[in-house]
Amino acid sequence: MTAVADRSLGPELARTETIGADTDVLVIGLTSSENGPSIVPEDLFGDVLNAEVRAELLDQLGAVGAKGKAEELTRIPAPAGLDGVSSVLAIGLGAADKLDPEQIRRSAGVAARALSGTELVVTTLSGLDLGAAAEGFYLGAYSFTPFRSDKSAPKPDEQPVARVELLVPDPGFGEETLFHAQVTAEAVATARDFVNTPPSHLFPAEFAARAQELAEAAGLTVELLDEKALEAGGYGGVLGVGKGSSRPPRLIRITYAGGTKKVALVGKGITFDTGGISIKPAQNMENMTSDMAGAAAVIATTLLAARLSLPITVTATVPMAENMPSATAQRPGDVLTQYGGTTVEVLNTDAEGRLILADAIVRASEDEPDYLIDVATLTGAQMVALGTRTPGVMGTDDFRDRVARISRDVGENGWAMPLPSELRADLNSKIADLANVAPHRWGGMLSAALFLKEFVPENVQWAHLDVAGPAYNTGGPFGYIGKGGTGVPVRTLIAVLESIAAE
Repeated sequence: MTAVADRSLGPELARTETIGADTDVLVIGLTSSENGPSIVPEDLFGDVLNAEVRAELLDQLGAVGAKGKAEELTRIPAPAGLDGVSSVLAIGLGAADKLDPEQIRRSAGVAARALSGTELVVTTLSGLDLGAAAEGFYLGAYSFTPFRSDKSAPKPDEQPVARVELLVPDPGFGEETLFHAQVTAEAVATARDFVNTPPSHLFPAEFAARAQELAEAAGLTVELLDEKALEAGGYGGVLGVGKGSSRPPRLIRITYAGGTKKVALVGKGITFDTGGISIKPAQNMENMTSDMAGAAAVIATTLLAARLSLPITVTATVPMAENMPSATAQRPGDVLTQYGGTTVEVLNTDAEGRLILADAIVRASEDEPDYLIDVATLTGAQMVALGTRTPGVMGTDDFRDRVARISRDVGENGWAMPLPSELRADLNSKIADLANVAPHRWGGMLSAALFLKEFVPENVQWAHLDVAGPAYNTGGPFGYIGKGGTGVPVRTLIAVLESIAAE
């Protein structure tokens, strides 16, 4: 067994006050305006980029048509005033009056992807926002290659950038900020690695074992339930979904005990989803390797909370199963008993995520948390409603709005959605306490959240994040996001935990 953390997940990051003689590329930022592009920040690094060097850079950049449009790349030879620098890469930041940390993060990510094969990069983007620049470079340079043989492995000039030095004005500047940015980016990359690992190699038992290895290495408490323990404990949802597979389900609980205030994180861990007996169309089914992205996010976030020594207690409760069709699989029309006693009529075996989450939510609630957040690639309806880059956030009104606002603040774009009371009746069953789907396709994301709401205690502040689209990028790279697992919503979750810790 090889843990996800056994490989380098991104470039080495460091602060620097000078540009070394062995710098391969200097990355600078350009903003756009009616009067032409401007190099930013304007005066923070005057001793490195003096007026004469800036003027020469702008002349050269203007000569080759650089405008400073967002994420525009322009590479030129370094002027004489930049001794030891081989070339300069100008990355567009867009209009100066619209510049924010997320644009810096995105532009840094684009620059990192363009610098494959580069050993040492120095950047002035840190003068705009050190944390955003560091995260952008780290995540933009991320690549996933463990399953490539020598036939297709990246050549030396295709390897991700090895080291990024972020210019700072003095030796003491930004040490804490850079640490926070680096460990956050590493957590996002850890979640990406989990998601990108194929289901042939990341089935429930292996997923649980890797999570346990990482958690125990970090000194956290781990409880792992195998299929026998799940049966003895009455986890009917996890068992029902997992019984069609030859690779049995698991449930893992990871606890970081940092304070009296308690937060429960729950993540959907379907390591592959065929839909079960209600089988999915074959086209694009391979993307269902991402159906454990919620689990990956909450595991990575719990590890990150420990690394940041947050003064709260965080427990991740993560059910893991493989949803397969077979002679032992649950059928449409079956009734199962969830952990805690609620009976559910399974009308559609492809609505399996809510079944394993319900077990986990009830178990997590036994800890009497102050807050509960569940994360899942739960419904295709999320993408119909909000597209592939905007998570839907549902739950108790105040906490839902708080989580959605924080998600937008960190650039992960969460959007608050309602839980219309009239949709609840559509989940009534003729023979059980609940049906797992409504008899229509209207408001499918909302109906799924209403199902989960039935298992959340009334006194718990709760948020449900549906990240079916945002957690996995099936298109081309953009910003600091590559193809495959994105790590969404790790940055949202850790920002929410920090907000709770600051209460």
